[in-house]
This record gives sequence, structure tokens and C-alpha cells, in this order.
Amino acid sequence: MTTEQSPFGVVVEPGTFVIEERDAPGTPPEGWVLVDICSVGLCGTDYHIFEGKHPFLEYPRVIGHELSGRIAEDAEGWRAGQLVVINPYLASENSYATKRGKPNCCDQIQVLGVHRDGGLTPRLAVPAKNLISAEGLTPREAAMVEFLAIGAHAVQRSRVQPGDRVLVTGVGPIGIGTALFARLRGAEVSLLDLSAPRVQMAQDRFGFEQVFTDLEKALTANPDGFDLCFDATGHRAAIEAGFKGVAHGGSYVLVSVIKEDITFSDPEFHKREMSLIGSRNALREDFDWVMSAIRAGQIDTDALCSREMPLEALPESFAALASDRGDLIKVIVTLQA
Repeated sequence: MTTEQSPFGVVVEPGTFVIEERDAPGTPPEGWVLVDICSVGLCGTDYHIFEGKHPFLEYPRVIGHELSGRIAEDAEGWRAGQLVVINPYLASENSYATKRGKPNCCDQIQVLGVHRDGGLTPRLAVPAKNLISAEGLTPREAAMVEFLAIGAHAVQRSRVQPGDRVLVTGVGPIGIGTALFARLRGAEVSLLDLSAPRVQMAQDRFGFEQVFTDLEKALTANPDGFDLCFDATGHRAAIEAGFKGVAHGGSYVLVSVIKEDITFSDPEFHKREMSLIGSRNALREDFDWVMSAIRAGQIDTDALCSREMPLEALPESFAALASDRGDLIKVIVTLQA
């Protein structure tokens, strides 16, 4: 009997992205559901995998973790054709973190497209518990939920209050998502990025009034520092420099992850009584917040989408996308309606 084949988007090794024909998923195990993937968002993680910079990865890897799809057939309480968002964080039910309500940082976590093969393929088997109804969203909007949820989770972790002065450093997709959700919480949000075109783009598209390309200029405009600083740069020097931006009594939230160690001045840290907060992945309530905000028109998904392309166009485009992300927020790969 011949096994049906499907195209899979694979980073074979750093610098090499191809479409491979592999066996399509068959009958899923109990508790899992087949999903026909509609749209896949590309993000910094995918580009880092391509560049060989991701700290938690083995090659080859089918990428894709920002996923929307339709239920392929009735199963596990889901109806065929239902549009869903896929939560790509597969946590162990028995881990200490999961039992304490934090499956996002489970020590045995398997993230689709990172620790295990992801969803850049027409059909994927997914645990039913990792599916979230995307009713009221389009497939493209549903594919944006996961990356926005990372920023929403960081904002939740920060316990930002209305009127807080917030600085988000790194105006990529995660930084923009963090800034948008901090603003929804009533914070006064400023943006910092070394790229003048990127901060200008964020100002033009999303209406952020205070944007900076230099931390010293940000502190000149805000001499007491910021109640909350979020780092979304993925760069060691930027993370270390960011400690200086935190006001006395403030908090520093590290959203991005890097391979290297970071260092900071303990006297400066202590005299400010600063809180240092790590933020990893997202929780179900973060996904729900994002979808509610999109449905309410509080998030402009058209402004977030930089480009759409079919899967077959990706091999010839991937290297260019990874090397020149200056004008990109979110690239959406479309597989089906």
C-alpha cells in the first residue's frame, strides 16, 4: 500500500531551507486531532533556526509554530471544518511546572517547530487540548495569535498598571506585540530600536508617540527611567544595557532568549530594588486575551501583516527574508483557505 506524501518545509541545516516530500500523518493517536493547516506565520525563531542561532534545536527541523488550521475530520469533540488556533507548546501533564499552572515553562516542553517538527505542511496531528477555537477570526488573523500571545504574556508577567511608563526595546514582531498589549493595559509606551526606519514604521502604523534609537536619548526624555522595561532584542549587549533604563523600584522583563550569559552590576540592581522577570512562551489565557482583542478591533492585524506567500515560494525567498528583516513585521505563509 502506498503512503500518501505531503510537502514539508524543512531547515535541513543552518542556511538551507527546502520543501521535502514526506509521509502525511495517518490516523492520530487517542487524544490527538488531524488539522489541515491554513496559514503559518514566520517569526524570529524560524529565522534564528535558519541562521543556526537557536539554543534548543536539532537539525533537520520542520519549522512552523504560528499556526491556524481547520479540523480535518470530526474527532475529540471538534467538528470538521472548524477554524482553530494551535497552541504549539506541548507540555507534560506530570511536570512540576504544569501541575502549578505554568505549562509554558514545563521542563519537558516540546514546542512544535523547535523541539519537534512543526506545522509548515498541509496536515498536522495535534493534541486536542492544544486546539483553541478561532471563531470570528480569519485564518490569517488566527496565525498571528501565538506571536502576539508571547507579548501579552510578558505584559501579564510584568503586572503593568495604567499610567506606568514602559520602554520596549527591540521593535520586531514580539516587541511590537508587547508594546500593543502594554498600551491596552493603559501604560504610556515608548519604543527603542537602533533602526530608525523600524521605529518610524511602528510610529506610523501603530501611533506610538515616543520612539528612540538611543537609550541615552530615551533617558534624557525620561530622566527617572521607566517603571517597566521589556527587552525583545535577542542581543546580549542590548539586554545588558537595558538595566540602566529601569527606574528605582521598577522591573525589567526579558522576553527574548539568547545563547550567552548576561552580566549586570549588582550594586545598581540592588539600589534600585529592581525586579528581574523572565517571560517564556504563553498561557491559554494569553491566547484568549489576544483573540478577544482582535475580535474587538483593538489590534490592527492588517498593519501587522507585511507579506503573504504560498509555501512553494518560500525556498527561493527564505534566505532573503532572514537576512533583511528591516521592513518586516509578519510574513504569512498560506497553505489553504
